[in-house]
Amino acid sequence: MSAPSGKSCVCCCPLFSSSIGRKWIVALTGIVLILFVVGHLLGNLSIYLGPNAINSYASFLQSLGEILWVIRFVLLLCVGLHVFFTILLWHENMAANPRKYAVIDDLQTVIAARWMRLSGLVVLSFVIFHLAEFTWQSLNPQFKTFSDDHGRHDVYRMVIAGFSNPFVSGFYLIALALLALHLSHGIASLFQTLGLTTSKLRPLFERGGVIISWTLFAGYASIPLSVIFGILRYPHAVACPFCH
Repeated sequence: MSAPSGKSCVCCCPLFSSSIGRKWIVALTGIVLILFVVGHLLGNLSIYLGPNAINSYASFLQSLGEILWVIRFVLLLCVGLHVFFTILLWHENMAANPRKYAVIDDLQTVIAARWMRLSGLVVLSFVIFHLAEFTWQSLNPQFKTFSDDHGRHDVYRMVIAGFSNPFVSGFYLIALALLALHLSHGIASLFQTLGLTTSKLRPLFERGGVIISWTLFAGYASIPLSVIFGILRYPHAVACPFCH
């Protein structure tokens, strides 16, 4: 059965075909991705406990086997849905309110919306780069040969070798800053979409979004900065492969 003339329809499900449903998809997938960002950071911070801690953490994740692949698939699906419906909603808003963007009557809203799109695309590019660098290890095949004294993959050495490259660390920090900007606006919008905000609560959610997003930035950014400034070092002083 075809969609009514003049109306776009992703599928027959109202959740996908209605504007409200699409906003809910963006909000719910956003929650999943925020929870992942928080959990991923907590795991990454184990690097400050030494090589054994983060290598044990990485070994535990690998021991999950098929469960880990299910988690990865769910996260990938959430990313795809989040990006697709965010872009779709933006195009619908443009088509419905062309004059809103021709005459800027709310500069702050327009700038925030543009930053959301730009930061989202840069962060998506960074995620792909990050996976290629540290998860797939396709950019640096030598990372696959790193192992510790227990025969586990030496994630500690890999992270230090990777972030010893100032270009990698620089791109990482820029992407993290854009992610923080993305989250600081997205968290407040998330509560509004779910109908949990009021005129009194909105400023609280906005401040909370800023605090949460930049706290996450500080946590993630501390790792490459610690490597660059020599706070985190490989115990056996293995030379960085990028320094040759």
